[in-house]
Amino acid sequence: MSARILDGNALSATVRGQLAERAAALTARGTAPCLAVILVGEDPASAVYVRNKVAGCEKAGIRSLKFTYGLDARQDEVMARIAELNADPLVHGILVQLPLPKHFDAEAVLEAILPDKDVDGFHAENIGALAQGNPRFIPCTPYGVMQMLKSEEVPLKGAEVVIVGRSNIVGKPMALLLLSESATVTVCHSQSRDLALHTRRADILVAAVGRPKMITGDMIKPGATVIDVGINRTADGKLCGDVDFETAKEVAGLITPVPGGVGPMTITMLLTNTLESAERAAAGA
Repeated sequence: MSARILDGNALSATVRGQLAERAAALTARGTAPCLAVILVGEDPASAVYVRNKVAGCEKAGIRSLKFTYGLDARQDEVMARIAELNADPLVHGILVQLPLPKHFDAEAVLEAILPDKDVDGFHAENIGALAQGNPRFIPCTPYGVMQMLKSEEVPLKGAEVVIVGRSNIVGKPMALLLLSESATVTVCHSQSRDLALHTRRADILVAAVGRPKMITGDMIKPGATVIDVGINRTADGKLCGDVDFETAKEVAGLITPVPGGVGPMTITMLLTNTLESAERAAAGA
């Protein structure tokens, strides 16, 4: 048996086409959706992510503003920029690319963004709204995963779901979203005993821990849906996920590749959140 591939590139292209139509219609009515992106430091991966986000905006008809600061930038400089963007009615989404340099208080920076413009969904107020089942903005990677599962009509109600990783960006909001769909959710982490005991009973397995090829085929329930959120680089420079794709694809029923799986959908949902923010602003104008 070999798993079917859940193609994030293909789904992303479909969704972005729909977003472009909505953005064009909104712009024609007088509201041009706009995302502001702030990049601090010299992390090469962050620079690539920001470039991809800006390119995604351009193709979807969403205006983008990019603000770049060096590694020696002061936190108050960036906070002042966020305050300006908060006050600008023509800006609908603000994103600060993580990670920030070590001398920054990342939590304080993220909390400075107005919840109504926090299109990453990281603000405490937005996480609280998500926990209560009434989200304003859903964190982009979990949002993308949910769209992928629904596109394939993967049964969620009553499903046994195991999430490996408990980050605020993926693991925790992923668990909240799946609970809202009446799945039975287990969250595993570095202190979990006998990880394979949990993963082998999962109808849906989400790997989001940041360790290359940590989940192997013998840790997967036959026929399971495997979502690989990890993006790692091996010693030879190749990208790989948290799942050992070659062994996992022989056991799973449905699997996401790396690259070309969850990654494209993360940026797509960022664009979705930005457009939704602009539509709300237009409705309230």
